[in-house]
Amino acid sequence: MEELTAPAFTLADARAAGIGKDRIYDLLQRGALDRVARGVFVRTGALDPTFVTLAAATAVHQTSTLCLTSALVFHELSDAIPFGANIALPRGTRHPAGFDHATWHSFDAETFGIGRELREIGGMRVAIYSAERSLIDSFRLMHREGSDAAYEALRRWLRQRGNSPATLLRTAASFPTVLPRLRLALEVLL
Repeated sequence: MEELTAPAFTLADARAAGIGKDRIYDLLQRGALDRVARGVFVRTGALDPTFVTLAAATAVHQTSTLCLTSALVFHELSDAIPFGANIALPRGTRHPAGFDHATWHSFDAETFGIGRELREIGGMRVAIYSAERSLIDSFRLMHREGSDAAYEALRRWLRQRGNSPATLLRTAASFPTVLPRLRLALEVLL
């Protein structure tokens, strides 16, 4: 599989690299590949299991971004053990089918890029929302994600060195509905 260097790829990527479907299924049968979703594969052992779903989602849509609880865990702002990866796509983008361990979210295209950071993981570039954006989203979606998780994540973030409430509020200014709630939480915690 020297022709394909990415640890996660689609069947279409394999075809473009000159690798036929039969060869992919042969490698799958031998255990050299794992199927993550329909037509999406990952080299066995090439990635930390924590990032397999994100890498596979990125192979399908480059805009796939780790968000909410999964991003809070990544930034060590939560001890939750999510069943699957929380992955955001810009609103209007079709969510890929067949991902057993992904919870898909659609975020407003206008604010989608705010706090989106590219990281190198296992030789692949994936996107993860920053700690600040993840906090904002946990407060913004508190009605679905739970208020305890949002407040605990904010407490942990405030205890970490180098974090500034002013920076958090500047980022939150792009999300006017969450700003008052976040300001109040900061006032209580500080």
